[in-house]
Amino acid sequence: MKASQVRDSTTEELKDKERELAEQLFALRLQKVTGQLEKPARVRQVRKDLARVLTILRERQNEGK
Repeated sequence: MKASQVRDSTTEELKDKERELAEQLFALRLQKVTGQLEKPARVRQVRKDLARVLTILRERQNEGK
């Protein structure tokens, strides 16, 4: 997911994406602990995507102040 795609999304879409990515990250961490994780790099990618979404949400929140 690119930052430009995230910036083009509405705030509600970003909140939904945040929830989805957090759940996905939890599932990946669980797979890692149980030894079922096939693509370890996926954890890093999901973390980065989640950080992008949270950053854009924080920027939008601060714009309103």
